[in-house]
Amino acid sequence: MKKAAFLGLDGTPYSLLKELMARGVLPNMEEIFSRGAFVPMDSSLPEVSSVAWSSFMTAEGPGSHGIFGFTDLKPGTYSLYFPNYSHLKGITLWDMVGRAGGKSIVLNMPSTYPAKPLNGIMTAGFVAPDFKKATWPSEAYEYLVSIGYKTDVDTSKGRESHEILAEDLMNTLAKRREAFLHYITKGEWDLFLSVVTETDRLHHFLWHACEDTSNPLHGFFLDFYRAVDLFAADFMDAVQTRFPGTPVVMMSDHGFCGLKKEIYLNYWLRQEGYLELVKTPAQSWEDIGAGTRAFAMDPSRIYINLKGKYPRGAVEPGRQYEGLVSELIDKISGIEVDGEKVIRRVFRKSEAYFGPFSEDGPDIIVLSEHGYDLKGAISKESLSGRGFLSGMHTQDDAFFYCGEDIELPSPMRVEDAGRAIISLMEMV
Repeated sequence: MKKAAFLGLDGTPYSLLKELMARGVLPNMEEIFSRGAFVPMDSSLPEVSSVAWSSFMTAEGPGSHGIFGFTDLKPGTYSLYFPNYSHLKGITLWDMVGRAGGKSIVLNMPSTYPAKPLNGIMTAGFVAPDFKKATWPSEAYEYLVSIGYKTDVDTSKGRESHEILAEDLMNTLAKRREAFLHYITKGEWDLFLSVVTETDRLHHFLWHACEDTSNPLHGFFLDFYRAVDLFAADFMDAVQTRFPGTPVVMMSDHGFCGLKKEIYLNYWLRQEGYLELVKTPAQSWEDIGAGTRAFAMDPSRIYINLKGKYPRGAVEPGRQYEGLVSELIDKISGIEVDGEKVIRRVFRKSEAYFGPFSEDGPDIIVLSEHGYDLKGAISKESLSGRGFLSGMHTQDDAFFYCGEDIELPSPMRVEDAGRAIISLMEMV
């Protein structure tokens, strides 16, 4: 088994890196990427971090690891729960390394809360409400607390003040860098996995500052990426100093773009007669009425209210189910807002998911055009609106980099990045 190191930049688009390199903002990354494969990559369906990072860490799609979103419904109910690491059904990269007798250090990987014992060190990325439960072993927890490390920025600050958020982003990135470099140089590892989430937060709250050069925070946006550029260079240098010749992989879990409008799928389903609520505004999915044939969940997931699967199921399996799915795909594909096409493509479950847990996933997955963020909010009283964010995820335009000459599929998907690490470490 060979060694490998990994640095994830959550939500960083391939196209943005290309632009910033052309503008001279990322000299170190430009030099690094010139030495290996730097390619665009597709994210998961849907394009959210919990699904995408689970696909990376297991080198399999949702049909094999069982994570389909940040939220899901408890089987046989309309009751919401939040899947976490304990619900992941796939075998992770660090599980594979451990079974081969190797050690892994896993830092800030989303959707790994609560941390489980492993042959190495782990501190979970978001969502991690209890930092002590997010970290294993206790010595790692004590070190990280001692340097002021934290799992995430305080996003509530982003709603109050973009300037305060900017300061928090820089401070959190600095602590992330300190911890990662400490463990690269002093930890024992065969596989080093680490993720920066501040890039995602920057894009959600300050994408408008990226696009508008006159925005007061445009300079900060560029300065933040200059800091990321130095971080990447220090990461590479630390790995090569400690273990010369170790392959380094970098990637993002999804792309990003500016947000024009949020689109509320449950409102559309209500207007079209597919969703009935026992009261309006609904408080939760438990307010779904008996006449409901379909409902939506964040983000862009449509579920058929099947008899035998849900308490108030109204659709028979078989021909009725298949007919409804076809009807919905046809109608959803034509949704427009202000004369603009909103939907890029609509997938059946059988087109999107493969593996033993595919049936647990949504019946329809909707992929939007850039700028239209598909939401599953159940209480909205309009088809579209705007929140406080200026950026949104895209399923395309993620990036992948590997300094080694390895064969990559085209198009490349996020689970292929996990497979690349398995190949680099010769665990096949």
